[in-house]
Amino acid sequence: QTLIENGLRDRARLRVDGGFKTGRDVVIAALLGADEYSFGTAALLAEGCIMVRTCHLDTCPVGIATQRPDLRAKFAGTPEMVVHYLMFVAEEVRRILASLGLRSLDEAIGRADLLRQRHAFTRADAVDLSWLFRSFGGERRFRRTLPIMQPTAGLGDRLVTDAFSAIRHGATIELEYEITNADRTIGARLGGAIGHEFGEGEPPGRAIVRLEGEAGQSFGAFLAHGVELHLTGEANDYVGKGMGGGLIAVRAPANDAGDPYLVGNTVLYGATGGMLFVAGRAGERFAVRNSGATAVIEGAGEHCCEYMTGGTIVVLGPVGQNLGAGMTGGECYVYDPPASLPVFVNTELVEAHRPTPEQLDRIHALIARHAELTGSRKAAEILSRADANLRHIWRVAPKSDVAKISQKQEGTLKGARA
Repeated sequence: QTLIENGLRDRARLRVDGGFKTGRDVVIAALLGADEYSFGTAALLAEGCIMVRTCHLDTCPVGIATQRPDLRAKFAGTPEMVVHYLMFVAEEVRRILASLGLRSLDEAIGRADLLRQRHAFTRADAVDLSWLFRSFGGERRFRRTLPIMQPTAGLGDRLVTDAFSAIRHGATIELEYEITNADRTIGARLGGAIGHEFGEGEPPGRAIVRLEGEAGQSFGAFLAHGVELHLTGEANDYVGKGMGGGLIAVRAPANDAGDPYLVGNTVLYGATGGMLFVAGRAGERFAVRNSGATAVIEGAGEHCCEYMTGGTIVVLGPVGQNLGAGMTGGECYVYDPPASLPVFVNTELVEAHRPTPEQLDRIHALIARHAELTGSRKAAEILSRADANLRHIWRVAPKSDVAKISQKQEGTLKGARA
């Protein structure tokens, strides 16, 4: 009503959600002015959810909200189950519209005059809803489609043009570009082209791309095997989002004063593979929902490794509160000379302990690779006295994973004693 009164209704698309189950719910929302309708829980139920409410515990008994192979094997849902449910909802919408004398859902939008207040209960009858059913002149629904703005920079397209042919034909190509914060999702188009051509396999060629400047949002998003992005400068949020392969290395600019923040928030969100090396700190929610990528950074904000299910993260610096919240897989190593890390760990699903010698060997190799790719002074300092410094590293992992390692070590000791 407020949008109509101010002549703005045709410029705003209204989407509603919350407990939609039937076609009747959709029609009522349309009559009240909604343009779009979102189904969440009902669609989940259609594919087999039984509402156990353990989505955050990795123990879903029907295999929907879990990474455990034994539970995922129990998932019996199909896309057709959701399609059939929504078809029945649409059929009910059609029948209700026909009973109202309306030819389409578009005609129903904003027709609040077709609604009536039900009078059944004394307390409910005391609420006056007549103001909801008033008719207004002017547009009742969204009509104006604004033109989509074209990207102001075409670096992503140039990268595909310059690199993809060499990758496809087995060559190695090295490229250099300047980058600005108007250049967003650099690497995503190239990753898409590689994925379309080679699937999840390794392409025969390789592209080594060196960039200098300030990268925009989602630098290296959806990166694929065969691509290396080497950035000298800084990057915004969502670096490496959804990456499945490749390598991203970020080193500080020449005028850096030390201990820099080089990447933004939510880095490696939903990544399934690949490697990331950053010679500086990251923002909040680093590696949230990471399920396979490997990374070395030099500090992170709060909620690091949140909901992580796989991969290896090495943090050579301080971390914020709530480390490992909802983490059900993977591992995080933190360099912590003050020995204060346990205070920052969310111990509901994970715990911190000192790594084994074999694990320290792997971390040593990753730190050495980090120093090589980024020129990190901190990594070089740690490696200069590796035997002493690596003792300050903690390993944060799910409690179930820690228990398995303890059992394995105990079995090895028993075998040695025997």
